[in-house]
Amino acid sequence: MREYLLISLTAAVVTYLLTPAVRLFAVRFGAMTEVRDRDVHAIPTPRLGGLAMFGGMVAALIVAAQLPEMRKVFLSNDTGRALLLAGGLIVLIGVADDRWGVDALTKFAGQVAAAGLLIMNGVQLLWLPTRSGEVLSLPPAYGVPLTVFIVVATINAVNFVDGLDGLAAGVVGIAAMASFSYAYLISATNGLKTLTGAALITAILMGMCAGFLAHNFNPARIFMGDTGSMLIGLMLSASTIMLTGQFDTAIVGNYNLFPAFVPLLLVPAVITVPFIDMSLAVWRRTNQGRSPFAPDKQHLHHRLLELGHSHRRAVLIMYFWVGLLASCMVGLSFVRSMPLVFGVTGAVAVAGVVGMIAVPRLRASREPAPAEVLVEQPRQPV
Repeated sequence: MREYLLISLTAAVVTYLLTPAVRLFAVRFGAMTEVRDRDVHAIPTPRLGGLAMFGGMVAALIVAAQLPEMRKVFLSNDTGRALLLAGGLIVLIGVADDRWGVDALTKFAGQVAAAGLLIMNGVQLLWLPTRSGEVLSLPPAYGVPLTVFIVVATINAVNFVDGLDGLAAGVVGIAAMASFSYAYLISATNGLKTLTGAALITAILMGMCAGFLAHNFNPARIFMGDTGSMLIGLMLSASTIMLTGQFDTAIVGNYNLFPAFVPLLLVPAVITVPFIDMSLAVWRRTNQGRSPFAPDKQHLHHRLLELGHSHRRAVLIMYFWVGLLASCMVGLSFVRSMPLVFGVTGAVAVAGVVGMIAVPRLRASREPAPAEVLVEQPRQPV
């Protein structure tokens, strides 16, 4: 655990320290987010924050390669090289898009190419769990397209949720924390090796998001841009792929096969809100005869602002739901009483819904009514 903490802290500190320099570079480079009708920020803001996050990732990988025990992870697989090559390609595409703009087809091709680099370096879906408790081996004809689908879908889901200050970094950070908790606890509680490539990726991702969030929370001084959103989406998908099929259900017996399915369900669960938002956006735009990639101002975070929530509170609400779903998924892996987990989750969810609706109304009722303007009437002549 100490090595993971050191690696995560390295990613956070380096990302935090690099972000101001990247901000100055973005301003001089002309990578600025102009104010559009669908945006919630009021002034032009520099982007390219993903460059600082990429620097944090590289620094964390260098430190990890020097640690005695973590070095074994690098010797046993090509996790480090996969992240550097695929992440580097994604960052280059993101920089071009943040500065000059890249069409959707080119970005899609770049995402597929990044997924190909992951596959070439061993990050590929090789097994799927089954209800019988066994794993199903996937030949390349099935494993490769499934891997590409997971990578591209996760990247675009993260990109879609990047609409409010600190939203994408916080959501992905919570998802990474949940994935790390699962990967570490499932190994520690069953006497397995806790140093794995999947846990390493999530530890680095937690640090990157935390370091950047200090500059990105409302009011944001810099945006991560597509450079950052595609990078953290790539890393989140890589951890999911590496965890899937790596867990032998026989080590916990037959009473609970759910842990074997957690890697495939965890990330979709914690980004359920952005996935729903993405699906609704695609359906809405297609139904209106527009491109599914055409921008609008009808995302879920825009609707929260319309309900009367402040910018920060809207982001914290999204954090709440992501954290609740993540806690439920991880809890189901280690608590034998499923009714207990669902009962606690349901109670907290009901309280969250009530608070989400009631807080704006309470604040509105406490605000003083606007003072009436008294107009002096002209005096009547005597």
